[in-house]
Amino acid sequence: MDVVGDFRQYVVQRQRSLLRLAWLLTGDWATAEDLVQTALVAVWPRWRRLGGGDQAHAYVRRVLVTTSRDWRARRWTGEQPVDQLPETTTSAQDDPDDRLVLVAALQALPPRQRAVIVLRFFDDASEQATADALRCSVGTVKSQTSKALTALRRHPSMVDLARTENSHD
Repeated sequence: MDVVGDFRQYVVQRQRSLLRLAWLLTGDWATAEDLVQTALVAVWPRWRRLGGGDQAHAYVRRVLVTTSRDWRARRWTGEQPVDQLPETTTSAQDDPDDRLVLVAALQALPPRQRAVIVLRFFDDASEQATADALRCSVGTVKSQTSKALTALRRHPSMVDLARTENSHD
């Protein structure tokens, strides 16, 4: 397959997961779409050398996370209210209110901790793949994960959610 066809196939196959990852990193659907497009534009000139496959996907994720962190440092990050949460690839069993609580709690985390949680638990990346994407050590991924999970457990909306869940048991 030619390089253009290979890249096109990658985008078709991975677009939804990349958009989900970007949305979890940014908390905004339009920004997530822009982030994915920017990352793909940055990756395209290197696609031939990447050779496709898992290594290429790991590189795209790293560019996505790095670009997200760069944008966050430069752009205004105030809240942007929306009428409805965008469609996601989660199962129909998930409670939309629970998703809103989770997104709010994720947005309260510092960018690096948010990226670690999103990569590890939502994108199902290994510790090593997460470290590669963030250009840090596996030890840093572990410590950032621990700090982020502690912060999420203490976030007021997550505490309320846990109480609600426990009252239904």
